[in-house]
Amino acid sequence: MDNAALIEAILYLEPDPVDEANLGRIAHLDPEKVKQAVATLSERLSTGNSGLELVHIANGITLAPKLSYWEALKSSYGRKNDARLSRAALETLSIIAYSQPITRMEIEAIRGVAADSMIRLLLEKGLIAEVGKKDSPGKPVQFGTTKEFLTLLRIGSIRDLPKLEKQEAERFALN
Repeated sequence: MDNAALIEAILYLEPDPVDEANLGRIAHLDPEKVKQAVATLSERLSTGNSGLELVHIANGITLAPKLSYWEALKSSYGRKNDARLSRAALETLSIIAYSQPITRMEIEAIRGVAADSMIRLLLEKGLIAEVGKKDSPGKPVQFGTTKEFLTLLRIGSIRDLPKLEKQEAERFALN
């Protein structure tokens, strides 16, 4: 049996990214064989005439259309209106992504304007979530990005966000 093809079939059937441990459990393969199969599959998809690629998202792996094909596909398969965010929503999302965990008051201090409606919008879209409470008077809610955010940006973790230039990093710093 071709282990790479087996992993490909599992990833096709799974709606969410799957980590290597679960791939091994489902395929009844040891961790080393899973790693080899994932590497083989990744190479097959990248060097062949496939419209798919392996994407690592939030410690998991999934099959996704190659970015080069996405322009042609997004009108039929993309979430047309979900992906569109206003400049204010994008700014709020950026602040949360680079400064998380962060409270509403901290977001407003960085933006200089109220953030309630932007936070509500980002929560509804599943791009951010409540991640805890700050250990300070009133125990304000802290926000952070979600797996949906990582999926939208096609990145594995927050560490994969583009690095900010010094001036931008200072703007996102909490004083």
